[in-house]
Amino acid sequence: MDVRVNAEAPQSPQHVEIRREDYRPYPWKVPNTRLKFTLGLGKTRVQAILDVEPNAAAESSDVLCLNGDELTPLGVWVDGSPLDSWLMDGDDLLIPLTPGKHEVGIDTEFSPAANTKLMGLYASNGMLCTQCEAEGFRRITFFPDRPDVLSRYRVRMEADKAKFPILLTNGNPIESGEGADGIHWAEWEDPFPKPCYLFALVAGDLKANRDSFTTMSGRKVELGIWVREADLPKTSHAMESLKRAMRWDEEVYGREYDLDLFNIVAVSDFNMGAMENKGLNIFNSAYILADPDTATDGDFDNIARVVAHEYFHNWSGDRVTCRDWFQLSLKEGFTVFRDQSFGADIGSPAVKRIDDVRTLRMIQFQEDSGPLAHPVRPDSYIEISNFYTATIYNKGAELIRMMKTVLGEKKFRAGTDLYFERHDGEAATCDDFVKALEDASGVDLTHLKLWYSQAGTPHVTARLEQTGGKAVLHLRQSVAATPGQPVKKPMAIPLKTALIGEESGAEIASERLILLEESEATVEFDNISEPALLSINRGFSAPIVLDVDRKPDDLEKLAASDTDPFARYEAMQELMLRWLISTAKGETVDPQPVIRAVGDTLRSNQLDSAFKAEVILPPSESMVGDRMDVIDPAAIHAAREQLRSVIGRDLSSELANAQRGGGQPGHDVSAEAKGARRLRTVALGLLAAGDPANGAKLAKAQFGAADNMTDRQGAMMVLASLEAPQRKEALDAFYARYEDDPLVIDKWFGVQAAAQRPDTVDQVVALAEHPKFNPANPNRLRSIAISFGMNQWAFHDESGRGYRFLADLILKADKLNPQVAARLVPPFGRWQRFEPKRAALMRTELERILSTPGLSKDLYEQVSKSLV
Repeated sequence: MDVRVNAEAPQSPQHVEIRREDYRPYPWKVPNTRLKFTLGLGKTRVQAILDVEPNAAAESSDVLCLNGDELTPLGVWVDGSPLDSWLMDGDDLLIPLTPGKHEVGIDTEFSPAANTKLMGLYASNGMLCTQCEAEGFRRITFFPDRPDVLSRYRVRMEADKAKFPILLTNGNPIESGEGADGIHWAEWEDPFPKPCYLFALVAGDLKANRDSFTTMSGRKVELGIWVREADLPKTSHAMESLKRAMRWDEEVYGREYDLDLFNIVAVSDFNMGAMENKGLNIFNSAYILADPDTATDGDFDNIARVVAHEYFHNWSGDRVTCRDWFQLSLKEGFTVFRDQSFGADIGSPAVKRIDDVRTLRMIQFQEDSGPLAHPVRPDSYIEISNFYTATIYNKGAELIRMMKTVLGEKKFRAGTDLYFERHDGEAATCDDFVKALEDASGVDLTHLKLWYSQAGTPHVTARLEQTGGKAVLHLRQSVAATPGQPVKKPMAIPLKTALIGEESGAEIASERLILLEESEATVEFDNISEPALLSINRGFSAPIVLDVDRKPDDLEKLAASDTDPFARYEAMQELMLRWLISTAKGETVDPQPVIRAVGDTLRSNQLDSAFKAEVILPPSESMVGDRMDVIDPAAIHAAREQLRSVIGRDLSSELANAQRGGGQPGHDVSAEAKGARRLRTVALGLLAAGDPANGAKLAKAQFGAADNMTDRQGAMMVLASLEAPQRKEALDAFYARYEDDPLVIDKWFGVQAAAQRPDTVDQVVALAEHPKFNPANPNRLRSIAISFGMNQWAFHDESGRGYRFLADLILKADKLNPQVAARLVPPFGRWQRFEPKRAALMRTELERILSTPGLSKDLYEQVSKSLV
């Protein structure tokens, strides 16, 4: 039929703000959806048939509004008859309907190969795959693309068998067969209602690593990890991680898998890390493929974490989904907390906690202190993809952790059981989750709910006074103003606290939970038998910035004796931070307390290697900047390099012993072996800081002798920042060895973009012209852009060339993939925190981006908010 567009229909503005307070239930239910795909790279045709009926819980409507994005309907029919009276409202399709049930059909056609946004159905290296979260399904067919419209799907796929021998989608396979001219078909059905963002389809020439899992009720679930045939040997770790996650979720949360099979597909072009589509998870290949020669220990850990995360979504996200996108942390914050807990249980809890908190401080704390700050449950957005942030994910996970801390293990489990039972098959809210915890535990959590709505990181000052056998803890909290929230209320802050004896090193006041709810509070400790050292926010029980009145000697003692591993790590970090901040300000400070503490840690026989590595690693330059009123990247870098150099020189013997250790074979991925390798590389970096010439020799030797990627990449990272002939030798050898492995070449790009060198800007400019650099591939783009943007010293080169380079890259990426481009903006976001010259240069680049014609709404939102 002819395309009918009513020129008088209202057109949607380009940058509409969506507000949480405006939420209304959708007027129509869509209990069943049938899709027929005629698949091809250059052209795919989709026929969608929707069963619709009025939603009694919503205001009635005589129009069915179906969302689209760059689609035009080829045909529309209602109850079997062609319809001519449909209209287009911008990208959306408006279909008039009388009250009652109807069958609505829509035909669409598009080119997956031309879809560089990688949202909807797109092509990746000859295969077809989908990404529908958050609003990608509307690029496949017209549909109410919102998470509170749940539907059961039956899908038929037809394709050239030679090009696409494997056809996968959600649920269970029903029928398959072959037609004429080499065409084959398959039909699948998903028995569980789901929002369209969880729809998935994959078609391609793939092979599967197959296995099975027997659930706690005795059902056998078939498992498959689908990759290109050459990549099959690299899927074993992902499969083992999946089975461990399935068993863990049964044992810890009582959640059993519900379908007959569970599939994972790895693709090389993907905007995110992975996607939890019901029964068919689609993964960025970086989070599936691994062997000791091509993947670091960190890669192995990330694969276990992400595989578990997406599997855990089967209940916390799929069976119970979110009502609207403002509730995104309902599924993401909760599931991040679940994957963090899984990681702690299968590895070192202390090291896992340190790693999680480091990520939070490096990314989320910076969000909270800049113009892009927003609550865990935002109030508005222009483009929902911009709210897949560390605040939603990581701070959201910390909020769940605080609830568990307050409730305790048993009551928290009872609450999650009730939540899953009460809301199974529904689209829920953050308030629903808290209500389930409250109802099951009998504990009022109202005081913690402020964390959902109030942005910003609380700052807590703590001071301990001791007189005789009594100690009094004085606490004070404040939260700085954030965009749209100039006045803050006191937060509920759970602080695990103990007192450590200055002489004995033992707990002289056992750990207790202090709930700070007001701006100020005092807490008394009785029967204190010796001078006390304050151990507070143990285990990082609350996501806060803590300022404790403690002398360097006190921190040194806590770094050696605190009974809580995380608090012990914190004492060392605080000791280093104080030295770094003072030195960056031009003050002269004795480094010996730091040297003694690091030396004691290295010489300890009670601490494992992984923990030692984390404790002796100096705080990042960005973390130092977070603690200063005005950030001067050059001064901070100079201070950190000075500290690394002093440690490297004064403790060369201890560091050399650590660097020579870690001789376990590369295929050994036990916690002990990984810890030894981690300490080996951290020690190598400090040795190179103390004696660059000797460090280069040691690094080149480690590089050449390595039988695993962890040691090889660790040595290359050290060499990348040095001015030595071994640098080029290692980089060239690495490239020659792995030039045909895209994931490993991403490492090669990233290591150079992260290098601490005066000429790093020149290096990244050259890398962006390298034949292997492809900005259309998100992994390759991020390998330079993210690594460079987090390289505080190089990115903030006083010439401003780093700012211009990243801004140019963002603008280029926006033409291809707005979602990925927008996620490159945050390094500019805190421009007002920097010294005036750099602040002005950053603002100029943001203004240049904003003034560029044709800016996507994704990028527009991030940049315009950054300029406020």
